Amino acid sequence: MTSQPQNRTQNSPHNRLGIEMLTLLGMPPVDHIRLAGELGCVSISTGLMRLPMAMFGREELYPEWSLLNDPALRQDVKAALADTGVHIGLGEGFRVAPDLDVQSFAPQLDVFAELGTWRINAISTEPDQSRAIDQFGQLSDMVLDRGMRFLVEFAPPHALNNAESALVVADALGHDRCGMMVDAMHFFRSGGTVEQIAALPVLYAQMCDAPLVSPGVSYMEEAMFQRQIPGEGEFPLREWVAALPADCEIGLEVPQIAALENGGSARDHAARAVKAARALGA
Repeated sequence: MTSQPQNRTQNSPHNRLGIEMLTLLGMPPVDHIRLAGELGCVSISTGLMRLPMAMFGREELYPEWSLLNDPALRQDVKAALADTGVHIGLGEGFRVAPDLDVQSFAPQLDVFAELGTWRINAISTEPDQSRAIDQFGQLSDMVLDRGMRFLVEFAPPHALNNAESALVVADALGHDRCGMMVDAMHFFRSGGTVEQIAALPVLYAQMCDAPLVSPGVSYMEEAMFQRQIPGEGEFPLREWVAALPADCEIGLEVPQIAALENGGSARDHAARAVKAARALGA
């Protein structure tokens, strides 16, 4: 059951905070949108289907859903977006990889465009830099042709593993065709500094906290399921927020799967993250 409509949020330089799909670990999109509106956020990020927890050896947290295959759900999402004033700030689930042709993403991009998505981001696991840049260029053109902005994302385990490697792609495509998405965990764990941000074409950021050094679990296990509420880790987040461009939206990406698996409330978790982020200037 979805929650009742809440007050319409307003997107302004004073309110640029959103709630990412990973924070809620794949909550159905109408519920996600209404929760974001209830908490005074302006945006969400989303993929086109339920986060597949089974592939990580975990129990599914929500019923199956698909924006790609369910036109009725798309209509419900558009109604919830219109009702709350929330928008889809980031469409997720895209990548450049060996033996993958990005032209195959056309149907997914069509759906995101239909839903009024503002931006699409993509990662790379393609070790061939020349091919990766060519594929990113094709994907960027597909995104721009549908009226959205295109971003590249880096993470230490990926082929684009730091800000410098992502900047190579953005520079090669041109910043009018390709911006950058900066995730706080990936940024600081790959050696990024607050002073670096001004030189990067950052169009979107994802906020979380964590220890500066890995606590000992695998990087992706931590990134997917064990991030910390802003202010509870060791990242200089107040300075990081202040260094971001004034019009850069900030999505909270704070997955804590143990709390949800133990019966915790996704709403309470999101509310705590929002309050903490606001206290740090987001």
